Amino acid sequence: MTDAPWDTVLRRTLPCLPAALALACQGTNKAAPAATARDTAAKAATFVAANWRPPTEAEIPNDSLGAAIRRGLYLLRFTPESLPAYATSSLRCTSCHQNDGTKASAAPLTGAHARYPKYMTRSGAVIGLADRVNYCFTRSLAGNVLPPESRQMNDILAYLAFISHDVPVGRNLAGASGLVSMKDTLVGDLGRGETIFKRECVACHQADGQGNTAFPALWGPKSFSIGASMAREERAASFIWHNMPQSKPGSLTPQEAFDVAAFVNSHPRPDSPGKETDWPSGGAPTDVPYATKGHEPHRPPASLLARRTPDRAIVPTPPEVDGGAKREH
Repeated sequence: MTDAPWDTVLRRTLPCLPAALALACQGTNKAAPAATARDTAAKAATFVAANWRPPTEAEIPNDSLGAAIRRGLYLLRFTPESLPAYATSSLRCTSCHQNDGTKASAAPLTGAHARYPKYMTRSGAVIGLADRVNYCFTRSLAGNVLPPESRQMNDILAYLAFISHDVPVGRNLAGASGLVSMKDTLVGDLGRGETIFKRECVACHQADGQGNTAFPALWGPKSFSIGASMAREERAASFIWHNMPQSKPGSLTPQEAFDVAAFVNSHPRPDSPGKETDWPSGGAPTDVPYATKGHEPHRPPASLLARRTPDRAIVPTPPEVDGGAKREH
């Protein structure tokens, strides 16, 4: 790991932030911010991602901060049980972000704390990490926006900071862009996909695709929404090829993974309110299954299921406030 325990570093750093920011704004001490920037740049330059390992659950400190981290971890593991009003599907965060968000081939969450805020082309805006978490709640979990100021959101963010310990700002780990891109973009066949699904997937997800208490629904009202990355054929194929079946991941061919992805995503699933405003500047990936600016739907599902609370299923773009400064016209 690193020279000092992560929580010690965090506690040493956080009390200094308000003063440092104030001095920077007042212009009374330019040396300290410059030194901090140099230290950050030096740390990033010497960071070797291949040698980095996330801290384990056993390393969570036994104090108040550790309690928040542990609550955040359990929220990832037991999302619908803990937050049924916000995670309304049968999926939990770890359904996709496997190994508690640390598996490189399953959209890892490690390093996320060092990557945000960042520009997101789908939303056409710079968003913070809490907004990114809420995109998962509203789209992948087909649920509702978790209040950013809530204790539960802060617990989740505390856990994400914990598993991002010592990753410098601006440096990416393996899997930082999400699911690993497939080398070839293939065309999935629904008939072949159904045959493979019956052979390889029904033991966990059941013949009707509705899963059980341990495994999530893959379609229907309790599954992920059309706005989730998993509703895209290539993204789903990547997850399937790298991680499924759980008893023998990697046993399918890429073509078989695309076939299963096409079959799964051909079924009805929850709508994603506001999806038509995605990629506001255009340039949506070719496999997005709904219409956006300059993009026609790619193999959309059989039907979309209305959400019970559509007004709570949209993550608002960060608003601009009136700071009170006079503007030149």
